[in-house]
Order: sequence, then structure tokens, then C-alpha cells
Amino acid sequence: MGRVGRRQFLIATGALFAAPLAAEAQPAGKVPRIGVLAPDVPGPQSSRSIDAFRRGLRDLGYVEGQTITIEYRWAEGRTERFSDLAVELVRLKPVVIVTSGAPAVLAAKQATSTIPIVMAQINDPVGLGVVGSLARPAGNITGLANVHSELAGKQLELLKEADSKVSRVAVLWNPANPGAELILRHMRHASQAVGVTLQPVEIRDPSEIETGFAVMIRQRANALLLPPDPLFLPHGKQIVDLAAKNRLAAIYGWRELAESGGLMAYGPSIPDMFRRAATYVDKILKGAKPADLPVEQPTKFELVINMKTARALGLTIPQSMLLRADQVIQ
Repeated sequence: MGRVGRRQFLIATGALFAAPLAAEAQPAGKVPRIGVLAPDVPGPQSSRSIDAFRRGLRDLGYVEGQTITIEYRWAEGRTERFSDLAVELVRLKPVVIVTSGAPAVLAAKQATSTIPIVMAQINDPVGLGVVGSLARPAGNITGLANVHSELAGKQLELLKEADSKVSRVAVLWNPANPGAELILRHMRHASQAVGVTLQPVEIRDPSEIETGFAVMIRQRANALLLPPDPLFLPHGKQIVDLAAKNRLAAIYGWRELAESGGLMAYGPSIPDMFRRAATYVDKILKGAKPADLPVEQPTKFELVINMKTARALGLTIPQSMLLRADQVIQ
């Protein structure tokens, strides 16, 4: 599909998730406009988070097309697109921009220092220099954040609990993601505590995913941990299938990948974080400043276990683990 055609397609597809959107900057006194800078593509996976955000706004009394409008920009998992998309949104003069993930947040931060930015989710914004502290964000950015140092340790513990033979854990990571190196550092520290060897495999482009699995096998990895990254989400099913093909016990940061055939998923509920992001938007629309709104952390975590995949791998998941799961797929 040509560049113009693809752009028209994305705009048309975006209409599935939002009311019709005006093309010009918002005149004074008109309906407030919210910008959303999304890392993935319009579709079933992204719709859970977007629907949760829109539902959060509805629960707070907002009606799309009447009391608010929403402009979406989709990066399609391509980190290099964020800067241009953030600039596009800023030109539309929204009252607030909602983002998700380090590349999107940093692109929005670079594009504006005056328009409020709400992070629906990001890993370690203090370590990335996005906010001064969780309690006092400073600047024009606030929202919700993961503490990945704790999350990585829990994910590795779950892998070991599901398969006691796990000893070498491959990690796909994207060096183009500004937050990836920080996450990898947390994982290395956690792997020492859990007693496994971490084997990072660098992926810069989706075309390298299959080659990355060949590297894992050469390095004799017997498990996989896939951290959340805009590059990987649109290709999640491919990664799940390759993990199954190579008989790797794998844990993912998105529940959708366990539902698509991955062994396990553990992490914060991203839809719940998007729902809570609506509360920040509401407060900002009512006059609050981002600098005065502390950054909050996820309160709802989900463990999903796919027993069909476990049986295919010859794994017996402990009953104690199944009892802790939020969803067990048979």
C-alpha cells in the first residue's frame, strides 16, 4: 500500500475507535480536544486499552463528539514515527496528550513543554528523566508508571516455578526504545537473584525476529521473556508461534499473547491503566496542572496461564500457581 493510501487507511480505521474528528486546530471556546499517541495499530489488541480509556471518560461524564473530541495517531510499532506524529498532534493544539510507552512519552515531551502530557503507562519515568519524582513530577508530564525492577523479578520467578529446568532465559530487546536498556538492566539484576542466566537478543526491526530466535537456539536458551515494547506488540503472534516451534517456555508482558497461545503472561493490566489515565485527563480539563498530580503505579496485576501450551511443552504447572492465576486457558 502506498504512503498516501496507508495514511488514508489508518485514518479510516481510527474512526472505529473514535468519533469523527475535526482536521483543524481547536478554536477557542469549542469542544476540548484530546490527543492520543498510540504505539501500535488500530485493532483487537489496542482496542482493549483505547476502549478502557474512552469508558473511563464516559464514566466521568464526557460524551465524545459533544463534550470532548479525540485525535489518534498510530505509530504501527515503528519507533521512528513517534517524533513526527507527536508534532502533528501538537499542531492541532489539544488540551492534553495521552501517551503510552517510553518512545511515545519522550517524543511528546520533545514536541511540547506546555501542553499537558498524561502517561497511560511507562517503565521507570524517573530513571528516564521524564519526571523529577513520582510524588512531584514537575514540568508538563504526569500519569501512571510501572516499576519494572520488581516486575522483571516476578516474571523470572514465575518462569522458574512453571518449569524448574529453566536456566538460560533469552530476552528480545529493542535498542531503539529509549527505555529498553533501563529495563534490561533491571532484568539482569533480577536474573542474578532468581539464579538464571539472561541472554539478551537485540532486535531493531521486525524482519530480525526470526533470526533472533535462531540466535537463541544457538545460545541454548530454554526460556523466553518478552518485555512490552512497541516494536513487538504488532508481531506478538509471530513471536508466540516461534517460541512454541522452538519449545521455549515463555512469559509475556501482555495477557493477549497468552490468549494467543503463549505459555504465560504477567504484568499490570494495561486497560486498567488506560482507564485510570482518563482521571488525569479529567483533572487537567478542570484546571489541574500536571506538576501537581503525583505519578501513580498500577494496582491491578494479571497472571494468565495457557494450559494447552503447557501440555504441548510437557510442563506440569503447580496447582498453587494455577490457583493464583487470574485466567487459566484450557
